[in-house]
Amino acid sequence: MTKAFSDLDMFDNSDFNNDAMDAIFELNLGDFLTEHLISKDLAGKIKTSVKDKIPRLKNQLKELTSLYSMDKTLSLLGFSNDEDFIIYNSIAKTMKQMLDADMCHIYLAKENIKEIKTDYDLVMVGSSIEGKDLHSFGFKLDENCTQAKSFLFQETHYLKDEATKKAKLYPELGEDKSKVILCAPMASNTGNVGVICIESAQDKDFAPEYIKLIEVTSRIFVTSMNLQKLIEQTQIVIDDPDVTPSELTNMRAELTAIIGDISDEQQMFVEALADAADSKGQHNKEHCKKVAKTSREIAKYLELNEKTNDLIYYAGLLQNIGKIALSEELFTKKEKLTAEEWQKLRNHPNVGVSLLMNINFLSEIIPYVHYHKERWDGQGEPEGLKGRSIPFGSRIIAVADAYQALISKRPYREPLSPNEAIEILKKEAEVKWDPIIVDAIDHLYGE
Repeated sequence: MTKAFSDLDMFDNSDFNNDAMDAIFELNLGDFLTEHLISKDLAGKIKTSVKDKIPRLKNQLKELTSLYSMDKTLSLLGFSNDEDFIIYNSIAKTMKQMLDADMCHIYLAKENIKEIKTDYDLVMVGSSIEGKDLHSFGFKLDENCTQAKSFLFQETHYLKDEATKKAKLYPELGEDKSKVILCAPMASNTGNVGVICIESAQDKDFAPEYIKLIEVTSRIFVTSMNLQKLIEQTQIVIDDPDVTPSELTNMRAELTAIIGDISDEQQMFVEALADAADSKGQHNKEHCKKVAKTSREIAKYLELNEKTNDLIYYAGLLQNIGKIALSEELFTKKEKLTAEEWQKLRNHPNVGVSLLMNINFLSEIIPYVHYHKERWDGQGEPEGLKGRSIPFGSRIIAVADAYQALISKRPYREPLSPNEAIEILKKEAEVKWDPIIVDAIDHLYGE
């Protein structure tokens, strides 16, 4: 929010009967947090008074807690309720799938777990393995094992072969067969709550992009948990009939600070997720980043609002998200692919949409990703949408994708110049592409 406050500092103090933070929160909160902007004209229309400060502050806190409740933040991997720790199992299963691993376990410090009696300091609360009494597995922090060290020192440990013996392994979970173990602390600047462990029985490496993804996932998870604790405290303050304006203002400051943290971490999560997906199929490693950048430049040229620009950028980054659930062998295999393997590759956009549906804060980009293979003439996939019935963000990504593919080197040809690529796009406008977007890319990159 740095820009907003620097703008406010230039205003005449007579525009306000209260502090600058009050002025900001009197505006539409959701728009402010995404746009990071407040104008002098809008601020000048804000009227405040001492007598209504407490109910006004309470309303602001209610709006904050509504916007950032559990189903909008901790829903990194979607869930309907927290009974039987379904959220942790969901996260564990998705992490296992994304890393093409054999198992994933989530351990929380016992002070973060309600209604569980245990002698362990770190208790298993989620696993990709079904049918086990999870809470019977765990660690004490004085044990000389990797999981405890990862928690205590907030360090990621990557063990292979003989080094896996440094971890505490449960044969009844099949961990004695693990040849690769990744332990990442669930820690951020707001605290440390547990450990995520990923294991593989195969002699393989987890790519650096995947290790980073697990670390970012861990940070956003712990920040979300701490946000929920603060929201619970906020509700108590709101319900207190004797609360003072100062207490409410302080609570608002704490909430906005942690919301800023989680917003930054969500962006890091999107970028890490894109890097992990892009690491499969090596000749495309930077492709999605370039498509995302081009898409955002087109959106800005067409004067779309900032929130839409960001959503289109995220969609460009994650257009190939479905790759993350596919085996690396599919992309490196030299022999002819089987019919089943071809079908898996063809179906990866649908897999990606299913994954995005489980990441609730990214739900708005699903149409952009789902329909970016449609064509202007209605001959595209997956549903044969035509013309303006295709979401505008999808049309932008489609043109940006084609442009970047044309100007990039491929094993079978040299890269085209920007002008050569644009001429091809122009010939295909109103057939494959939206002519307005082709015109925009001509203005941006043509000579």
